[in-house]
Amino acid sequence: MKILVTGGLGFIGSHTVVELQNEGFEVVIIDDCSNADEKVLEGIRAITGKTPIFEKIDLKEKSRVQDFFKRHSDIQGVIHFAASKAVGESVEKPLLYYENNIGTLVYILKELSQKERSNFIFSSSCTVYGQADEMPITENAPVKTAESPYGNTKQMGEEIIADTCKVTKGMNAIALRYFNPMGAHPSAEIGELPLGVPQNLVPFITQTGMGIREQLSVYGDDYPTTDGTAVRDYIYVVDLARAHVIALKRLLEDKNEDNYEVFNVGTGTGSSVLEVIQSFERVSEKKLNYKIVERRAGDVITAYADTTKANEVLGWKSEYTLDQAMKSAWDWEQKVRSKH
Repeated sequence: MKILVTGGLGFIGSHTVVELQNEGFEVVIIDDCSNADEKVLEGIRAITGKTPIFEKIDLKEKSRVQDFFKRHSDIQGVIHFAASKAVGESVEKPLLYYENNIGTLVYILKELSQKERSNFIFSSSCTVYGQADEMPITENAPVKTAESPYGNTKQMGEEIIADTCKVTKGMNAIALRYFNPMGAHPSAEIGELPLGVPQNLVPFITQTGMGIREQLSVYGDDYPTTDGTAVRDYIYVVDLARAHVIALKRLLEDKNEDNYEVFNVGTGTGSSVLEVIQSFERVSEKKLNYKIVERRAGDVITAYADTTKANEVLGWKSEYTLDQAMKSAWDWEQKVRSKH
């Protein structure tokens, strides 16, 4: 069974490709390599023994999207990761984000809507909830006005998919709202490889641990949380990748209750920034150089998932602890640096 993974060389995409190949799916990757490296293919092959088909395509080029689906008319499912994802950059360059995240989604859905049957998994985000009123966050929590163009593209993306499913016979879709993905494959063959300064906490921690970054800034210690630092739900990337495979199988096996469904993908546990730093210090046996600085505008205080629906309806749950995930991130960081 042939599955298209857009953005399949990226952090979550590459781990999902590995899980798909391990389950016997034939995978085709589309990636424009704007935020990823073709060398990731070698890592995927080292883990699975198979190299996925790879096409370097910019999905903003409509004619190339049309041509791809003509040539690969036997694709049975699409997992759509390809998108720009830096919150700060989206505020500075909103049109870039709307073109890249919304335009490309529309082009793919247009092609899928012409098929008798299509299965679509969308990479969404807990940013759609904003600062939720209640913890943990359930799928029924209200979608708030987005804090950034990036967050808005995820909300709009979900609306576009829902509207399309309503009127398109044979189209089934699941949106997975991730919390905070982290870590690397246990083999240390693939992992998170941010270009430039990391946007996410964990790679910033591991790079600081390696001495690449001088110091980690902790934004605010006066939040109404146990230790004053912001709380997030950190989910191990391999657990997250497996959620995509389970969601895809749900559609392929006609187990979905509606033609558009939404699931939170997290651990159900919140960890503060200081707790994440302490986890790093435990697994690396190093002290981390960090300092408390002022809060950042737009940062949510607390966000963690209610995973009941994913556990009971989807039949998926996270298995790895924060320390296990952190150790994988640290192993990967050390391996990457030993090559350079």
